[in-house]
Amino acid sequence: MTGKISWPEKTREMHNHHFDSTIWNELGFRDDDVVIATYAKSGTTWVQQITAQMLFGPDPDFEVAGISPWLDLRVPPKEVKLPEVEAQTHRRVLKTHLPLDALVFSPRARYVYVGRDGRDVLWSLYNHHAKANQFWYEAVNDTPGRVGPPIEPPTGDVHRYFREWLEGDGYPFWPFWENVRSWWGFRGLPNVMFLHFDDLKRDMQGEMRRVASFLDIPIDGTRWEETVEYSSFDWMKRHAEKSAPLGGIAWEGGARTFINQGTNGRWKEVLTPEDVAGYEARAVQELGPECARWLATGGEV
Repeated sequence: MTGKISWPEKTREMHNHHFDSTIWNELGFRDDDVVIATYAKSGTTWVQQITAQMLFGPDPDFEVAGISPWLDLRVPPKEVKLPEVEAQTHRRVLKTHLPLDALVFSPRARYVYVGRDGRDVLWSLYNHHAKANQFWYEAVNDTPGRVGPPIEPPTGDVHRYFREWLEGDGYPFWPFWENVRSWWGFRGLPNVMFLHFDDLKRDMQGEMRRVASFLDIPIDGTRWEETVEYSSFDWMKRHAEKSAPLGGIAWEGGARTFINQGTNGRWKEVLTPEDVAGYEARAVQELGPECARWLATGGEV
């Protein structure tokens, strides 16, 4: 995978209430590392669950958040997290929410980028933020090393939250369009795969097989039905404490708040035609028509 390929290069660091991108500078990559990348609330945990079940399962007792850490999250600090990741002896499945230009990219690793319509992302993100409890705020705001202002509880309803997020390009979390755009530009690399939330909803088994092929995971046909069962969003919802970080203690309602509905289109009942037209125009402006179309509908890249 080396040759004359032009590999992505890291050009900046990202720091805020959630991010410390410098941890990637110190990671010793392995030849079989898997990195699952998303903006956030795009099906990240679902794809982590799918990947772990195909690699190590099927096993109903997997706690995927422990197996597959969010590397650039500041909690716990990298002085604690990095040694734990380096000590893993199984094939590592790492998670990132960074744009590609803030990530150390390894030609030796395999990258699965998961996309989802920004409106669906926002509805899930609002639930995630609005139901966060004091434990969550203390963790992301008070862990030493935060750069920039703390994140505050949301004000207003989801409609206002959408408008603030769109007008503030990801406010109060981090920029949305640059994340998608940065990965899209390298979609043709041999060790990058694009996956879409909608495609997983339409044909989970087909997309699972595509992921398995990309990651060189042999499929055990005798246990495939179990693997599919433990990978489904419905199963994750029923056993959310095994998928949510720390069993979901950072949200009101616990793990089932973190593993929310997994549905699309809730925004259609709230957004005005002007809101929808504004979002769609912004998507084309930021991403170009091809990428904007993929982000809205999925399909082969």
